[in-house]
Amino acid sequence: MQNEPKSFHLVPMQEDHGPDVCTWSYPTPYDLYHWNSWEQMIARGEEFADPRIRKAQYRAVLDEAGELCGFAQFFPMVGVTRLGLGLRPDLCGQGSGEAFVRAIVREAKRSAPDNEIDLEVLTWNRRAIRTYERAGFVIMDTYERPTPEGTGEFHCMVWTDTMNKGGQDNGE
Repeated sequence: MQNEPKSFHLVPMQEDHGPDVCTWSYPTPYDLYHWNSWEQMIARGEEFADPRIRKAQYRAVLDEAGELCGFAQFFPMVGVTRLGLGLRPDLCGQGSGEAFVRAIVREAKRSAPDNEIDLEVLTWNRRAIRTYERAGFVIMDTYERPTPEGTGEFHCMVWTDTMNKGGQDNGE
C-alpha cells in the first residue's frame, strides 16, 4: 500500500549523513546501489566521505520533518547538470519518488538555471525509469558502459521542463 507522497527539500549534505546512507540496504536486484561501509569510504576518501566532494556535489534530501530521506549528487559537467540520486530503501515503492525527483530537479535548476539536466539509469530498472518519466525526463540515448559489476546497459534521460507546463509544479 502506498503512503501519501512526502514533501522534500535539499540541504548541504553533512558528514553525519554519510554513515546513515552507508547503512541503507536495498533488496535484490537493487542491492548494487549499496555503498561501502562508512569506515571504508573515509579510509579511501570516496564520494561523500571526502569533505570537498561532499560540499561541491552532494545534497541531503529531507522531508518536512527534517528526516533524511535520500541524497542527490550534482556531477560537474560543462553545460549539463548530471544527477545521481538515492532514495532511502524503505521509501521506495511508497509513492514519493516523483516528488523526490522533482525536488532534486528544482535544486539543479536553481543552482545552474541554464544547464540541461540529465541522469543515467540502468535499462532494467523499470521502476526508476517510470518515476523519472513522471517527473519529466525522457530517454534520449541508450549505451553500454562499465560498472563495478561489469558492463551495463544504460539510458541517458533528459529533463524536458514539463514541471512548469500546465501548472503541474511551480517549485514552491
